[in-house]
Amino acid sequence: MKTEEFYYNLPEELIAQKPCESRDHSRMMVVDRRCGSFECRHFYELPEFLERDDLLVVNNSKVIPAKLSGEKSTGATIEMLLLQKTTGSPTIWEVLLRPAKRVSVGTKIHPETGFDTFLEKFGSAPLPPYIKRKKGLIKNPQDLQRYQTIYAKNPGSVAAPTAGLHFSEGTLDTLRGRGSNIAQVTLHVGYGTFLPIESEFVADHKMEREAFEISKNAAEKINRAERVVAVGTTSVRTLESASDPDGKVNPGKGTTDIFIYPGYRFKAVDRLLTNFHLPASSLFLLVCAFAGKDLIYKAYEKAIEEKFRFYSYGDCMLIL
Repeated sequence: MKTEEFYYNLPEELIAQKPCESRDHSRMMVVDRRCGSFECRHFYELPEFLERDDLLVVNNSKVIPAKLSGEKSTGATIEMLLLQKTTGSPTIWEVLLRPAKRVSVGTKIHPETGFDTFLEKFGSAPLPPYIKRKKGLIKNPQDLQRYQTIYAKNPGSVAAPTAGLHFSEGTLDTLRGRGSNIAQVTLHVGYGTFLPIESEFVADHKMEREAFEISKNAAEKINRAERVVAVGTTSVRTLESASDPDGKVNPGKGTTDIFIYPGYRFKAVDRLLTNFHLPASSLFLLVCAFAGKDLIYKAYEKAIEEKFRFYSYGDCMLIL
């Protein structure tokens, strides 16, 4: 398969620049794979489409305020985006720098305080590049709150697991009241999630490794479930990375560079809640693998026609 087969045209005005006023009032397209139907609803109606004893698997990774600025000894300001923390001591981060041409090997960039304090005080939400903010607006309180799921607890992501952004406490309470269960896993999302596939052929694309963890309790819940509803592509990648050929999910810690694209046979996931993704991205290919390329293209055409909001702060799709 060629990467060019997974492009589509999206009007720029449909790229969401800010979150829905209420988390659970985002729109939700319900896609039924059995009959190929589409239904336009709202996220707060999600419980209507789940059955008793369905298990939702969410990614509880917490986005760190990974966008920073500092000064060189010359006084020049450098913007930094933290990408990945390496293991060992001392702690070393891989970063993107802007403007990179002003930084040579050995350059020291000085935060105003200790690093952790500096990060908490001055770091801003690491929004993807298609979300625009006014220049100089370094720390936006709304983004720090809303580019984060309400159940986030394990710091480490530099991009949000965006399907989870729609959940409110009210929606979770309704789901529990109707008998749906929830299991939490962790996958720390890297900057690579923003990047398009640049290779000519899909199979030549290489994913960046990301750290994940599944507790014993979570694995037991998942393995007992009749139906597993993965909340987001990061939950899918975690479950599929940790499952054996029979679909049994094993607890533990690890890293994964799993790349899921059409032709992949899913072992652990039965249903999927996900946002609308960038064309020719690994996320878009995963969704095409789950529901079929033709059906997903029809769903995206319908979403564009109905003026759904796309990407991280946009609306969502429930695939049954």
